[in-house]
Amino acid sequence: MQNKHGDFVWYELQTSDIDAAKRFYGPLLEWQFSLSSAEAPRYETCLAQDNHIRQTHEVGGILELTPEMQEGGCSPAWLGYIEVDDMTQACKKLTDAGGKILMPVKSINDVGDVCVVSDPQNAPFYLICSSGAKNSLAFAHDRPRPGHCAWNELVTSDKNAAQAFYQSQFGWTQDGSMDMGDMGSYDFIRHRNMIGAMMSIPAPGLPPFWNFYFRVANIDKAVKYITDNDGTITQDPMEIPGGEFVISAQDPQGANFQLIGTRGDS
Repeated sequence: MQNKHGDFVWYELQTSDIDAAKRFYGPLLEWQFSLSSAEAPRYETCLAQDNHIRQTHEVGGILELTPEMQEGGCSPAWLGYIEVDDMTQACKKLTDAGGKILMPVKSINDVGDVCVVSDPQNAPFYLICSSGAKNSLAFAHDRPRPGHCAWNELVTSDKNAAQAFYQSQFGWTQDGSMDMGDMGSYDFIRHRNMIGAMMSIPAPGLPPFWNFYFRVANIDKAVKYITDNDGTITQDPMEIPGGEFVISAQDPQGANFQLIGTRGDS
């Protein structure tokens, strides 16, 4: 099935040390890597094995931040790519709605046009207008796939404004919510399939951001691996509806990420 306007199609780690990132994420998510560009900024493609159909999927990339990029304010982080039908129209529509263009449109051979933007609350993400018909499974919308993204979560300073913005840009709709007590509601996002949720920033002063939850087979083994390999657990395993568990963590270079999986005794 060809990806459509508004689909998450790629995930990118921007990091200060690409080799260290490969050593960390490779065993954690069972990823293999393929060099896409040896010239600065260096880029590696992340590949996940889908054992159900015995295929390998390209699920994301790792971009090594150059000294100039770091001096300009870039720091280790994960960003998601959202597909658009027409890059020129998408950029105009985004800025008309209060979003910002953070990096001018760049054309990449055999990939398409890409652009770094932010929503009106300043949460950054990529737009991509892919060249040719694409069917990305980087976001596993159909069933659980280890090593693939399983959930996209926006943490924002203005949920109502964010919902209106993303609906106007990509046609996303709210499909139910979950009460989180003092933290307010956790509002689910649907784009044909359930793709994630939006929530309010839990602490004053934090900037809005996107979280991406990657699937692992065993959350307890993942926690041990992270702590044994210079990562940091920032949220211990928390059970979610359906009986799975999620964690938040930080890799050795300081990029935040999330994992989802079952516990060892399940």
